[in-house]
Amino acid sequence: VQLVESGGGLVQPGGSLRLSCAASGFTFSNYGMSWYRQAPGKERELVAFIASSGGITNYADSVKGRFTISRDNTKNTVYLQMNILKPEDTAVYYCVRKGAQWYWGQGTQVTVSS
Repeated sequence: VQLVESGGGLVQPGGSLRLSCAASGFTFSNYGMSWYRQAPGKERELVAFIASSGGITNYADSVKGRFTISRDNTKNTVYLQMNILKPEDTAVYYCVRKGAQWYWGQGTQVTVSS
C-alpha cells in the first residue's frame, strides 16, 4: 500500500488549496478514505472521510462548509479542496486508509499565514 499526498504549500488567510492523494497497492474502490491533520503541539485529528463509492462524506466541525473531500476511483485518487483557509488550518495533512491495518501517507505541509 502506498499513499502519496501532494498540493500543500503556503497560502494567505482566505485562500484555497487542493490536496491530492494518489493511492496504489490495493483495490482503491473498495475502501473509504480519510484525511487527517496534525498541527504543531497537537494531536492528529480527523478532517474528512469519504466512503468507497463517494456517496457518504463527513467532516470535522471545524472545517464544515469550507472543505470538500472527493475521490476519483478511475484515478485511484482522493482530494481535499480547502477554501476560506484560516491560520488554525496550518498543519501537516495526511491521507489515510483505515482497515484491519491503517496506512498513512508521508504528509503534506499546509501553512496559512499572511
